[in-house]
Amino acid sequence: MKSRKIVCRCEDITEEEIIHAIEEGYDDIESLKRYTGATTGACQGKGCLMHILRILSQKTGKSPEEIGITTQRPPVNPVPFYVLAEGEKE
Repeated sequence: MKSRKIVCRCEDITEEEIIHAIEEGYDDIESLKRYTGATTGACQGKGCLMHILRILSQKTGKSPEEIGITTQRPPVNPVPFYVLAEGEKE
């Protein structure tokens, strides 16, 4: 069985899928994000963005500075910490 190199754990995206998307023409960080869903998981790219930038840089010949980073957005409906801290009421 071929081993899979997971790049984005939140969205379960492999290095092979990132490379395929770049070869399909999604060769900038924003279009790659929209096509694959990478960096859109719970971590908002904190765990995978640098890996994706490395792959994109290698495949396009652009420096990470030229590529830039994606826009990180908070959840649509943020939950205040006090709600999470209260736990279940009996």
